[in-house]
Amino acid sequence: MKVIQIIDTLEVGGAERMAVNYANALAKKIIFSGLITTRKEGQLYNDISENVSYLFLEKRKIIDFKAIFKLRKYISKNKIEIVHAHGSSFFIAVLVKLTLPKIKVIWHDHYGSRAKESIKQNKILIFLSLFFHSILVVNLQLKEWSERNMLCRKVFFIPNFTIESVEDQKITNLKGTEGKRIVFLANLKNPKNHIIILKAFLDLKLNESGWSLHLIGKDYLDFYSDVLKKFIEFNSLKNHIHLYGEKTDIKYILSQSSIGVLASTQEGFPVTLLEYGLANLAVMSTNVGYCSEIIQNESSGLLFNPKNNLEAISQLEKITQDGTLRKMLSGNLKQSVTRYYSEEKVMELLIQEYKK
Repeated sequence: MKVIQIIDTLEVGGAERMAVNYANALAKKIIFSGLITTRKEGQLYNDISENVSYLFLEKRKIIDFKAIFKLRKYISKNKIEIVHAHGSSFFIAVLVKLTLPKIKVIWHDHYGSRAKESIKQNKILIFLSLFFHSILVVNLQLKEWSERNMLCRKVFFIPNFTIESVEDQKITNLKGTEGKRIVFLANLKNPKNHIIILKAFLDLKLNESGWSLHLIGKDYLDFYSDVLKKFIEFNSLKNHIHLYGEKTDIKYILSQSSIGVLASTQEGFPVTLLEYGLANLAVMSTNVGYCSEIIQNESSGLLFNPKNNLEAISQLEKITQDGTLRKMLSGNLKQSVTRYYSEEKVMELLIQEYKK
């Protein structure tokens, strides 16, 4: 079997991370595993296995004939059978299929917000789904949406997975007191909803009991991040809430933390929760997307409605005030992630879907 993953960028994000993870994992299982980046490279380039064939298309416009024929040549030369397109990269995948009709295009939807979108908002995607062999989705709401709206009838749920990182980078030293650090791993943008956690931190006066909050993720230097910075400054929390920007030494950062939080108003299947689990963190998470499937019955984490400030405050108070609870939650989540979302288990499912 010869398969390539296609993704638009290699900047740090959920879909991008999964495209790299799939390419790396498949390289151990099949004859040929490739990874194609269409528009922009980024930090995740350094995570690509040496066993993965890599190509950067340098696509500069929506329909870029140079990029299309570069991809076509690569597929023909390497006799690729399956093109696994992540997110918006479906467009170039279909354009190439029009010139190479025998290839299978499998589209992977990671975008949790799509479940609330209309047909009109996705009319190009829906039309081009005529050319998809099958569709993979990261949660059950997206499965239902695709089954209802897409012209491709083969729709399968495949969970995300994470791997035990072997990185040995130790660059980012978190401020604050050991045992009282809360980490929030998410780029500073909608729908990540950082402000609800900042407000809960302030309302509970967690700084007075030694807690600190650490925001790890790309700062786009826009209105969203400006609101967060002004909130921190206005409430004199600069010594307790820290912004670090985009980082690569995530394993080391998480090893210095006690609690991991996620507050998105929309999610697909957040790899962040799996990373928190492997790092043995106690987790407080939004209840949207697949989050409530990863964290069930509040035995492996505390869930809250991301639009309810009082719920966020209540759950943050519980998890910061009870060390025994944190220990139970972190242990259960690590066990669950290791059991259900391992590379081996997901690769077995994926290869089965490839063969259908």
